[in-house]
Amino acid sequence: MKIKKILYHLIMLRDKILVPFVLLYILLAALGIFWIEPKTFESYITSIYWVLTTLATVGFGDYAPVTDAGKIYTIFLYITGIGLISVFVGKVINTVYVIDKLKVGGKMKYTGKHHIILIGWSPKTKLAVKEILKTDKKTDIVIIDNLEKAPITEEHLFYVRGDATDEETLLNANLPKAKGVIIFADQIAQDNFLTKDPLLVDGKTLLVATAITTLEEKLKKDIHVTAEVINENHIQLFKHVQVDEFIPTQEMISHAAVRSLFSHGVTHMYSELMSTQYGDSMYEIPKKKEWKTYRDAFFELLNKGATLVADRGDMHINQKLDQMIPDDAQLFVICDKETIKQLTKSVEK
Repeated sequence: MKIKKILYHLIMLRDKILVPFVLLYILLAALGIFWIEPKTFESYITSIYWVLTTLATVGFGDYAPVTDAGKIYTIFLYITGIGLISVFVGKVINTVYVIDKLKVGGKMKYTGKHHIILIGWSPKTKLAVKEILKTDKKTDIVIIDNLEKAPITEEHLFYVRGDATDEETLLNANLPKAKGVIIFADQIAQDNFLTKDPLLVDGKTLLVATAITTLEEKLKKDIHVTAEVINENHIQLFKHVQVDEFIPTQEMISHAAVRSLFSHGVTHMYSELMSTQYGDSMYEIPKKKEWKTYRDAFFELLNKGATLVADRGDMHINQKLDQMIPDDAQLFVICDKETIKQLTKSVEK
């Protein structure tokens, strides 16, 4: 058993020192040929170039030793160096393979920032990924789930495998530096328990939200959290956790379905408001200092191609145009991407 342990430690040591040993070998080999034939290899950089082309078996032929000592030295490099470089290249390829495997398997930590975390994989999560990438192609997305490998592969998509109620999993997704989190109702729980006990589905969402709140308080961070709630009556159960917004799934579906019967085509309006695929969408816009009343903001925005529709959850702007806009107002407009870019620039100026 002791021999096995010694061999194991030797193998581990070899892997650790392989890269610095190869680099040292190349530098010393270049120094050797430069010392043996300084006239042939006029600079140390040229010597390094020759060693690399020799060990890589490329052999351009623009530089070659002319003395017997130089030729013997070259034979020595062939015998000792080519095999070493082969091992080094194999190690690099294997490392890339291992890293890729860990990434696909969700076992690598995400180290970026200003990303969006999606908890729970389902068809709704897939649509959310598409919507995020349509809105901002540069935003990184981190998915947390217990799948064996990443459900989809995209340039800005990352996967962390684990239990979202576990602090380590949330830290692996770099929750403290995230732009926001969306908690989707567990798809398996919905399929298995929804008809029997809907509380179990929202109960898991509540546990995840509690874990996020606990970590927020521990690290003194404020992260925007949106949670999907299957039953609207369960929202009151989330009062003690810091969930910023809720998506009452059943209520929204039922409301849209009923309204479509009384107002034909209303679902198309809902789709346009909730998605960017039609060009126009809803955006938040900062308040200008010169806007005193909602009327000031409403008509200036209207003249620039945007419609002011809400202040936070209040969508009765047209009935309160002469009221003063509070300092903490959160204004939302409907317009296209180009218009919101121009409006945002004008506000910043």
